[in-house]
Amino acid sequence: MPKLRPEQLSAALTKQLASIYLVSGDEPLLIQECCDQIRAAARKNGFSERELYHVDTSFDWGQLLAAANSLSLFAEKKIIEVRMPTGKPGDKGGKILQEYAQSPAPDNLLLIVTEKLDGATQKSKWFKAIEDASQHIQVWPVTPAQLPRWIGVRLQQSGLHADSDAIDLLASRIEGNLLAAAQEIEKLKLLATDNRISYELMASVVADSARYDVFGLTDKALHGDARAAVRTLQGLKTEGTEPINVLWAITREIRALIQISQAVAQGKHFEWAAKQAGVWDKRQPLIQSALRRLKPAQLQQLLRKANGIDKAVKGMRNAEPWDELLDLILNIAGVQSLNMHNERLSLRN
Repeated sequence: MPKLRPEQLSAALTKQLASIYLVSGDEPLLIQECCDQIRAAARKNGFSERELYHVDTSFDWGQLLAAANSLSLFAEKKIIEVRMPTGKPGDKGGKILQEYAQSPAPDNLLLIVTEKLDGATQKSKWFKAIEDASQHIQVWPVTPAQLPRWIGVRLQQSGLHADSDAIDLLASRIEGNLLAAAQEIEKLKLLATDNRISYELMASVVADSARYDVFGLTDKALHGDARAAVRTLQGLKTEGTEPINVLWAITREIRALIQISQAVAQGKHFEWAAKQAGVWDKRQPLIQSALRRLKPAQLQQLLRKANGIDKAVKGMRNAEPWDELLDLILNIAGVQSLNMHNERLSLRN
């Protein structure tokens, strides 16, 4: 089946429900909304039960086969959702996915959710088998140039009309975090008069959105200001910010640093590499400064730590996400590990 963009999914679901869906990409909001649409369409078609599986290195792929072959006691049709962040099922998992793709169970809907799939994965046998048998929704990042239009469409879908300078203000404020944009739009729905969003209203909402913001946190850490980064992290926690939102912003920065570092190592100019990674011009000096401090091996270690925190947030690891976020932020700022000195640092002021 041809690949779909997220904006094409709704129309496709009204025509025909596929037996397998693959949703891949690195935009959490769009990934979640695509999955929500698929689940809603499935429920309308009688898939009233849902089984959820999180894939890691210890995952027993036999569970998927058992789920596919078992009859439900409570429903005739069920959704089998497989969350596979790395997009790498391993040899056993790949064979099982190939086997399932060859003869999907008619009373099951298989939903596979992954991060962006690399070139090697897209050449694998399991991927080709799944893609041939599935509807693949590929979620691409919204670029800085596309962001104002994306915000404008989102506002219109919410029944709001905004001045272009108001849209540009929000775009510059959220710097690519679509989840943050969606949250700001929800606030605007409550505050708008006659569904109009002026620059003044947008400015007031943006100013009041948070005393401690996620982007300020990442900037302070990248700058190497550990004390300020810790204070901001504490503020975000106190204000009730979800740890997954903090982790999203941090992980995005780490991935950008890795992408730029690899491109520069291959002889590319820093400015070109930064643009390809979606780094705004005004933030490029900050990124360049961080790359002088953080070496490639350290960046890979930071990404592994971020993946571990993601599992803790999802309940797949017995760990406190906020404690590990503190450790991660300190590492980015140049403090190597969480120890008593760092704990004292976090408690001051």
